[in-house]
Amino acid sequence: MFSGGQDSTTCLAHALSKYDRVETLGFDYGQRHSVELQARLTVLQQLRTQFPQWAPKLGEDHVLSLDVLKQIGGSSLTEDVAFAMQADGLPNTFVPGRNLLFLTLAGALAYRRGLQVIVTGVCETDFSGYPDCRDDTMKAMQLALNLGLERRLRIETPLMWIDKAATWQMALDLGGDALVQLIVQDTHTCYEGTRDVLHAWGHGCGHCPACDLRAKGWQRWRAAQAA
Repeated sequence: MFSGGQDSTTCLAHALSKYDRVETLGFDYGQRHSVELQARLTVLQQLRTQFPQWAPKLGEDHVLSLDVLKQIGGSSLTEDVAFAMQADGLPNTFVPGRNLLFLTLAGALAYRRGLQVIVTGVCETDFSGYPDCRDDTMKAMQLALNLGLERRLRIETPLMWIDKAATWQMALDLGGDALVQLIVQDTHTCYEGTRDVLHAWGHGCGHCPACDLRAKGWQRWRAAQAA
């Protein structure tokens, strides 16, 4: 499951280092901006160009439309509203049901494509407040897919128990400085869709929750390297 962001790019590198055939899946769910959909194509091209050992493993790329999430509305990721906490204690960047639908469709696609593993960059350590990113949810979804599809599928979550600093380190371990720089320059995480400013940690507005998390992880990682 590949969005073109830092986490999913790191997970894609993890999959390419581990499996012989990797297909990528993105979703157009009515996001406020299409920057991440464009970024994912750039990242895929750069991976093929800069990492010839991985290029033969990269199979077909799929993008599925899921704009029903925009029709439901109510999220700052699908509507032009300010980022805020909701009355239920969750940030309004939470798109209810998003990852549940993503995993269901990923399972259906895996079924048709003869694939056995779904790799996703969800994480419980850098806690976002999203219940559909938690380990319990992933285990429940894996069971539901196995029962509902009558096919043995595994949901793999390489980032579940590590923080953003460790995610940067994972990228370095998997692909060296070249992969780290690819993530800095070509991936997209910023909720605002800003790409006109390049920080040490990548493009972004520098103040939305996604930028804040990514920047702080970079700072912790660089500090640990310098220690």
